[in-house]
Amino acid sequence: MRLLFLGDMVGKTGRTAVWEQLPGLISDFKLDFVIVNGENAAGGFGITEEIFRETISAGADVVTTGNHVWDQRDALAFAPREERFLR
Repeated sequence: MRLLFLGDMVGKTGRTAVWEQLPGLISDFKLDFVIVNGENAAGGFGITEEIFRETISAGADVVTTGNHVWDQRDALAFAPREERFLR
């Protein structure tokens, strides 16, 4: 099994890099499972539903979080219904 775990995806620059590069990495390395830490994806403070969905669309299988996850109120609304959003 080929696994990729990306640490903190921080802010717009980090999101753009992941969203642009991840599909190619998955293809080039024949990755089976991709984990992205998204707790700082919204400008370094939490994650929004839109960012979560874009990250999944780019090829992440799950998005992990940490202590900053609740910095965006949006996370409180969508996190409970998303199986691929891990806390």
